[in-house]
Amino acid sequence: MNTPTHCDFLVVGSGAAGLAGAVTAAHLGLKTVVLEKENVLGGTTAWSGGWLWIPRNPLARRAGIEEEAAEPLRYLQSLIGPEADSPAIRHFLETGPAMLEFFEQHTAVQFIDGNRIPDFHPVPGAAGGGRSVCAAAYDGRRLGDWLYKLRPPLDVISLRGMGIASGQDMKHFFSATRSLPSALYVLKRLGRHAFDLLRYRRSTQLVNGNALVARLLRSALDKNVAIHTGTRVTALLTDQGRVVGVVAEQDGRQQTLLARKGVLLAGGGFPHDPRRQQQLFKPWQGRQHHSAAPGTNTGDNLYLAEKAGGTITSFEQPGAWSPVSRVPAPQGGYSHFPHLIERAKPGIIAVTPDGKRFVSEADAYHDFIKALFATTPAGQEPVCWLIADHRAQRRWGLGAARPFPFPLGPYLRSGYLKRGATLAELATACDLPAATLEATVARFNTDARTGTDTEFRRGESPYNRVQGDPDHAPNPSLAPLTRGPFYAVQVVVGSLGTFAGISANAQAQVLNNKQQPIPGLFVAGNDMASIFRGHYPSGGITLGPAMTFGYVAAHTAAGAAAVDDPGPPDQAGPTD
Repeated sequence: MNTPTHCDFLVVGSGAAGLAGAVTAAHLGLKTVVLEKENVLGGTTAWSGGWLWIPRNPLARRAGIEEEAAEPLRYLQSLIGPEADSPAIRHFLETGPAMLEFFEQHTAVQFIDGNRIPDFHPVPGAAGGGRSVCAAAYDGRRLGDWLYKLRPPLDVISLRGMGIASGQDMKHFFSATRSLPSALYVLKRLGRHAFDLLRYRRSTQLVNGNALVARLLRSALDKNVAIHTGTRVTALLTDQGRVVGVVAEQDGRQQTLLARKGVLLAGGGFPHDPRRQQQLFKPWQGRQHHSAAPGTNTGDNLYLAEKAGGTITSFEQPGAWSPVSRVPAPQGGYSHFPHLIERAKPGIIAVTPDGKRFVSEADAYHDFIKALFATTPAGQEPVCWLIADHRAQRRWGLGAARPFPFPLGPYLRSGYLKRGATLAELATACDLPAATLEATVARFNTDARTGTDTEFRRGESPYNRVQGDPDHAPNPSLAPLTRGPFYAVQVVVGSLGTFAGISANAQAQVLNNKQQPIPGLFVAGNDMASIFRGHYPSGGITLGPAMTFGYVAAHTAAGAAAVDDPGPPDQAGPTD
């Protein structure tokens, strides 16, 4: 590989954390190198929604949303307890807005606000909006040939490689058969995508995490960051206790790279490392774990950190849990579909193998799985079924089985999607007790008609309501299941990543077993133990800290203050 043998700052991993650290370091004058073991860039970020949780962010403030600095901390204390008042959380809350301002002013990274997106939990300190931002859509053609180094969107949740953004973009797709303006919008998007496939062999309409990685990549290239794919780091080099570089392998050849200011570990955690799962997951959490993260997220950087003297921190909930379904792939094996959206839509419920509901289906994905863990008898596999009537499935889809006009035949033939003309027939197809399922649906239907879920209060919290259908009354998340045929998809335990990880301080420095920083070694992203200690306060609590601590690590390595005023914009300004 034509990588320089010396640099100032070396980053291992190319997701949001790694690229944010690389861009920041290069801006601060450090000669920076990024090494990615895969042949594509972006890691888990490229498959994500691209959302960041950054309370008191500049986009919210420009929209007139002002909140006291103590409020986000009060929210976290309501969820986490006294441990929320930690130096790392305080530094994140203080530095996150400065990080966003830096990227807005000095790079190609631009954001859209999530000022109407509430926090997950209706507890003291929760906000009804103003704490979230998302990467703005990006034209992939601006990457030139680097477009082909960008990891495509996750296939099972995209339309032949075309991502669909949350918000108005997704609403148009859901409404395309019901609204002429939405139909025209969708036709325009699909037409552009067809042209992209002919001209560029992939979509250039980048949204969500794909847009975030593309913008970070463009920024890194603009700042002369050296980026190398297909390059695996096999060892950290130390000198008198300080990490001074790495040994990397590319195409079977090894090379030593020295990093004068330090090395940032910024990989995707260990969602596909059975050995680490066996160590840190409880038996009912680790058995048959089906993560929706890239399969190469095998915890390599955690082992590198341990060999250099770093330690691993775990929590009661060591994974960022998500319900997933196993979608048979045409070439064999399975893809993992993360059920993040349709669970909350009217006309869809979830039941355990005993045919009973167990949770508000509109709750956050992490809480949905925690509830499944809690209701599953000891020694049994935590599984459940998502069930929809014909109207709901054709309106919202059910997992990988998309809504009308997409055909259901392939999913029925593969066994992924179960169907029954009646609830009793569906119960037989899913091996559920028919009488119990019929009673469960009857009770749910009675509640749905009144708009009040007497079992689990679905649709009462702000997050439940925003996840439902705003045009549906009286409760945006409740509608009876009445019209056959009925459909079901089996859901198993998965994750979007891991919360357990490398111990670090508020300056993103890796800590040894004496809680002292290891000189020259930094960590950010899913490799870093979550500052929220296994809790999931809101959407974007992975990428928000990931970019913030990548930014912090670069400042720490450069000997600069991360919360200083970022200064006036570069003369060139953002690229769009």
